[in-house]
Amino acid sequence: MLSPKRTKYRKYQKGRVGGIQSNGGTLHFGGHGIMSLEPARITARQIEACRVAISRKMRRIGKLWICIYPDIPVTAKPAEVRMGKGKGSVDYWMCRVKSGKVLFEIDGISPELARTALEAGASKLPIATKYITTTSKERRAV
Repeated sequence: MLSPKRTKYRKYQKGRVGGIQSNGGTLHFGGHGIMSLEPARITARQIEACRVAISRKMRRIGKLWICIYPDIPVTAKPAEVRMGKGKGSVDYWMCRVKSGKVLFEIDGISPELARTALEAGASKLPIATKYITTTSKERRAV
């Protein structure tokens, strides 16, 4: 699973997720991708499950890019522990995703297979997503 080697601080505050992504809403690497339609917190386990589902449908052809990275630690205290005694230890890693952010991109496979692979991956995520693609004219301009 994805997790950073080091961070500036060991523990972070929860923060809020909201708004619309100002950049990161276009495809940069591949010709097909999925874009988030709502803001949410996505865990490293969900990203990994999505990656495995997409790569299994692709059958080792083409290339996959993951455009999000879980760099925020989420802490939790063990079950049946009394209040107080400080903040809990790091339980898992997550990333904040705004609406309009491209999550995964793929290239090198047929459009039909790309759509089925990305839909299989999107079913593993807790948010509504949209399949996006670029035309060949747009790819040449970039």
